[in-house]
Amino acid sequence: MNPIDYDRALYYTHRSQWDNLLILMVRTKDDFLSKKIEHVLHAYHFSHDYNVIERCLFALHRYIDHANEMADRSGAEPGFVYQSGGHA
Repeated sequence: MNPIDYDRALYYTHRSQWDNLLILMVRTKDDFLSKKIEHVLHAYHFSHDYNVIERCLFALHRYIDHANEMADRSGAEPGFVYQSGGHA
């Protein structure tokens, strides 16, 4: 679980950057996040009912909120995490 993925998902949905959201869907290690993003993208591109799109976005935001709460409880540091390239 990478907390930065949740921030990116929120940012991309807020800015309607669907291509970046698709890339995040493929690259994230969180299967639930990936599935929620898939539902949003499918609803956005194929549904003519705004209520369906709204429900999918709300479900994604609810999951992101839940995942961030779980990360806070487990002691994971939210936000940017620097990983060195292995150079000593």
